[in-house]
Amino acid sequence: MTHPYDYYYRAGMPLRPPPPRAVASDLWFEPRKAMLGAWIDVRREPVETPRTRLMADHLWQGDEPMDALVAAFRRLGSAGGRRMLDQALAHGIDSLDDPLPELVNLFALLDNPPDWYDPDLWEYGRRLWINVSLAGKMAMGVQDFMGTFVGAEVASAVGQTGRFVRDPYRRGLESSVWFRSVTAPGALERRNPIFHDTVRVRLMHAQVRAMLRRTWGDEHFARHGNPISTATTMGAAVTFGLSPICFDHAHGRRSSTQQLDAVMHYWAYIAYIFGVADELVPRSAAEGLEQADYMVATAGLAPQWTATMAGAATRRFGDATAAGRLQIAATAPLLGALAFYSSEPLVRTLLADTPLRAVPLRPFSRLVGLAATTEVRRRALDDHLPGARGRMIRRARHIDPMWDRNTRVARYLAARAGIRGTPFDHHDSTADTPRCPV
Repeated sequence: MTHPYDYYYRAGMPLRPPPPRAVASDLWFEPRKAMLGAWIDVRREPVETPRTRLMADHLWQGDEPMDALVAAFRRLGSAGGRRMLDQALAHGIDSLDDPLPELVNLFALLDNPPDWYDPDLWEYGRRLWINVSLAGKMAMGVQDFMGTFVGAEVASAVGQTGRFVRDPYRRGLESSVWFRSVTAPGALERRNPIFHDTVRVRLMHAQVRAMLRRTWGDEHFARHGNPISTATTMGAAVTFGLSPICFDHAHGRRSSTQQLDAVMHYWAYIAYIFGVADELVPRSAAEGLEQADYMVATAGLAPQWTATMAGAATRRFGDATAAGRLQIAATAPLLGALAFYSSEPLVRTLLADTPLRAVPLRPFSRLVGLAATTEVRRRALDDHLPGARGRMIRRARHIDPMWDRNTRVARYLAARAGIRGTPFDHHDSTADTPRCPV
């Protein structure tokens, strides 16, 4: 029997209540206040608005056109479906003799940008996002890491698939390559290969969602909503987009509402191509800030998978010898940085079942905070020196230099494990799997 909330929203429908697990937690209050407090009223219980109510409703649903395509691929066979998708991406839907109706529906959206999309504003937002300080980008990276490993919905999905435990180098390379690529000029123009890869990542999410929906069943759905929901995808996009520039603003490099709006537009269109329902995509930074506040507040408590993934990542620190204790102590600077960019309670939650659970955080957290603030204020000074606009344009001429460096490291580590490319096809058979192998 299908759960009564397992459907896709249509305009005018009454909004569904949030899933029972989507309640505000004090665990995420400190990071929310640090990130958003300069712009909105951050309370322990997030302020309810029409935008947050829609977010709560959409925790029950996935990506309608891509979910339908995954179901069609299951009937056709994943290999044949992938060939159709790749041909349509490379040569257009009209190049297929007999395309699936679900593929036609998807490409009607992909080939026709929505009326609200402004490519010039998107480009301005891209440049602004790239020009955030390194500290601001670190803030985004750490907050994403914590959401992935400690947030209830994402940690459960990632843990169930087992990719961080069994195939971490491929998973890390895929993420790094995509983030690097999407900072390129024109990255989401229809004929750009980066656009094609973004659609392939979107397909992977739908494939995993289909598997998890079957694996976990209606009982899990009734408590948690849809795995990798459209609301969660939107929540990731608003935090990816806004947290770096909000970090800079909070540490002395002020931004205008117009600049925040441009950065939000950059990530709003990324979210749209990623499959977020159009009615959920914010048209301004003010809407995005409300969504970020709600999604971080209700990220939830660490599931069982947090201990599994953190344990796999730290198992080499289990040696009780003097050398082993020295190795544990040597992690303090890194863990202090994690604590500064997120919070000490989040780091303690992440490490609760690992040998690193008692590593001191505060001395290094304070030092990282001092260095980060200094860097942000240096960039603020640079913004007021002659030639600032030219420097911004030069930095963003190609791609984000930070993500370029990260990707080089990820490629090196992946190559050592025999991984050379990123076809984004790792989950082609996942949707056909009755239960996820763990």
